[in-house]
Amino acid sequence: MEAAGGGGAPGPGRARPGQPQPQPQPQPQPQPQAQPKGRELFRSQRKESEGSVDCPNLEFEYGDADGHGAELAELYSYTEEPELSHNRRCFEEDFHTQVPDRRWLELDRAQQKAYVMHLLDGLEVVNRDKRLRVARAILYLAQGVFGDCDNEGDVLHWSRHNSFLLYQLGTFSAFLELLNMEIENSQACSSALRKPAISLADSTELRVLLSVMYLMVENIRVEQEADPPEWKTCRETFRMELSFPVHTEEPFALLLFTMVTKFCSGHAPHFPMKKVLLLLWKVLLFTLGGFEALQAMKVRRREELGLPPLPEDSIQVVRGMRAASPPTCAIELVEQQQQQPQQPKRSHRSRRPLMKQDSLDIYNERDPFKSDEGGVDEEENDDVDGGMEGELELVERDALIPALPAQRLPIERVSFPKGLPWAPKVRQKDIEHFLEASRNKFIGFTLGQDTETLIGLPRPIHESVKTLKQHKYVSISDVQIKNEEELEKCPMSLGEEEVQETPCEVLYRAMLYNLPQYMIALLKILLAAAPTSKAKTDSINILADVLPEEMPITVLQSMKLGIDVNRHKEIIVKSISALLLLLLKHFKLNHIYQFEYVSQHLVFANCIPLILKFFNQNIMSYIAAKNSISVLDYPHCTVCDLPELTAESLEAGDNNQFCWRNLFSCINLLRILNKLTKWKHSRTMMLVVFKSAPILKRALKVKQAMMQLYVLKLLKIQTKYLGRQWRKSNMKTMSAIYQKVRHRMNDDWAYGNDIDARPWDFQAEECTLRANIEAFNSRRYDKAQDSEFAPVDNCLQSVLGQRLELPEDFHYSYELWLEREVFSQPIRWEELLHCQHLFLEVIP
Repeated sequence: MEAAGGGGAPGPGRARPGQPQPQPQPQPQPQPQAQPKGRELFRSQRKESEGSVDCPNLEFEYGDADGHGAELAELYSYTEEPELSHNRRCFEEDFHTQVPDRRWLELDRAQQKAYVMHLLDGLEVVNRDKRLRVARAILYLAQGVFGDCDNEGDVLHWSRHNSFLLYQLGTFSAFLELLNMEIENSQACSSALRKPAISLADSTELRVLLSVMYLMVENIRVEQEADPPEWKTCRETFRMELSFPVHTEEPFALLLFTMVTKFCSGHAPHFPMKKVLLLLWKVLLFTLGGFEALQAMKVRRREELGLPPLPEDSIQVVRGMRAASPPTCAIELVEQQQQQPQQPKRSHRSRRPLMKQDSLDIYNERDPFKSDEGGVDEEENDDVDGGMEGELELVERDALIPALPAQRLPIERVSFPKGLPWAPKVRQKDIEHFLEASRNKFIGFTLGQDTETLIGLPRPIHESVKTLKQHKYVSISDVQIKNEEELEKCPMSLGEEEVQETPCEVLYRAMLYNLPQYMIALLKILLAAAPTSKAKTDSINILADVLPEEMPITVLQSMKLGIDVNRHKEIIVKSISALLLLLLKHFKLNHIYQFEYVSQHLVFANCIPLILKFFNQNIMSYIAAKNSISVLDYPHCTVCDLPELTAESLEAGDNNQFCWRNLFSCINLLRILNKLTKWKHSRTMMLVVFKSAPILKRALKVKQAMMQLYVLKLLKIQTKYLGRQWRKSNMKTMSAIYQKVRHRMNDDWAYGNDIDARPWDFQAEECTLRANIEAFNSRRYDKAQDSEFAPVDNCLQSVLGQRLELPEDFHYSYELWLEREVFSQPIRWEELLHCQHLFLEVIP
């Protein structure tokens, strides 16, 4: 193997062809000078807070939700643990009176049904305390009758079994009525408003009701291969019941949204918001569908519209990507620059041409003899002025590879996929802009939106247009926008649009008029739950359903409550980020202007700076946080003897490499930020104005491919505004963008020559979008405003002869109304004559 670089004498770091390679001799390293104590202290504190830069690859699989047991465990706070035994007592006291000397597991299905019907009858009593005890007994059934089980698997099995049984007997409808009663309970609201501090005791009834409903939704939602056909039928029926209102005029999700806004307005501070948000998220996930269902719906919709199939399955592509090494942080660059003069200089003349860097390559194993530690060291030893030093060392080291034993080459090396992970896409607008620039250059005039006429253009332009058209991608949104323009232009000739009654359409129609309030309320709670938020007197209290009545006395109790509070906030962030992302993705597929309406109100409510504020923290510490006590998690705490908790065991936490829910939340928030800013130059400028580049660059330290992909997407769209010096100093980040993010042909993202990026158009862009959204909502949902196209009755006799439906109590109050409004009012006839006189003067 010849060393690259052509002829000439090999330099000191190069190998001669055909000669045995000498082993490199260790050279004495110069002793570094002692650093100031303050710098050593700062560096040690930074390493303790940020963790090692050599973050391992996180084995994280993104999905709709976490494991079934973990999702059930997050419903309960550790402060609620004593209530589990209370639920068991309520059940056993009633069960042993009805079915003596038997266990629930020993009853056949008919006996179980009979007992559940007995409990449902108990929900009809007037006494509030008796009704609560019956609700607790039903909650114990939904929790899996853990008193009769021996292990966690049995608890989860009986929880699913009982949830299907409860639904088949109408328990969910009964609890929905009780939930409406509790929401309208003004006495509980006024009592909570008068209290200086709200605790768990103020939301007992609501927490029991919401827990039962959440367990039923989550257990029925999750599909398993062993489910009998009866359960599958039950699941579809339940999904239809939640999606399309039967007994009420609104879907169930709207009731939960109303609870969120009522809580944020301060009228109901005792609402258990974590349980409400978890239930709302799972209801949306169940009724609208998860990410895989969404992908299948997208494929089906493209077939219906006659569009070509998708070039790839984005879910599978992201799962197959590898994480990149993080870029070097600023403090390390400063330290390396100070130590740089002490390193021996190398001759630059003898170096070979630069090869492609592999520290940011998708497939890091291409150099089979480079260990993971070595790659990170080279990544850390890069600096701004000599950014290629590590790559030069790699090039020189490549010459030593042939001397090493050949059997060490990995067998799977030949199976590495080649090429970029994404197929490039081209919009119709991109082709038009390319032809417009080419015609102006070679002909001197343009032809508008004509993309077929290529007369007068040179041959390379013909080939370019052909290549662009081969990769042209028409999205569902493009078709919807075009149809909307035609409907606005010809409302009479095209007639009314046929709108498919999907769960997403029903939800949007129900949310439409209060949607800004819903978005503001969700972002308020997200702000209060963010770890970077400081407690303010005017902020909402989201800890009402985690704080106990009696505050902790010992240090151990305080540590346990602190972990519980942090866990509580993390779960709230997880549920809000997941449900917002679900709404955005489903509304975008249903109709682009529904998505844009939600997006605009999120932007108006400062969602972009809020997400950036969330990431302006030590994101590695947040993802590796251990705010959980595994021995207290449901269902483990119900079937295992609890060990004695100590301060050391609480500090140690579990052995997990990362916290699933926190990494899930971070990816969701990044995806939301991408949804809000994609193809929106005014919102991209908000990222630049809020100095998001260093914040996002720090997030690249998390070695998880999916999270890095969405961070790189956000950096790509603002690169043109960050200036040449930033691009020069961040070449590794630029290289990662080239390797991981989809390429858009003739997208000038790295140089800032985009003709769409004119700052004076930003205001007009948002105003035009808002006008289109209002026109869409008015045409499709405001039927009253379409009256100008309806026929008008101009006949006075027919109008006066129409029968009006009067209220039932009209004949009771009619005489009173006559007395008050007619007989008791003096009639001033002279004013009528005066008006007639004026009228005659105006019209001679």
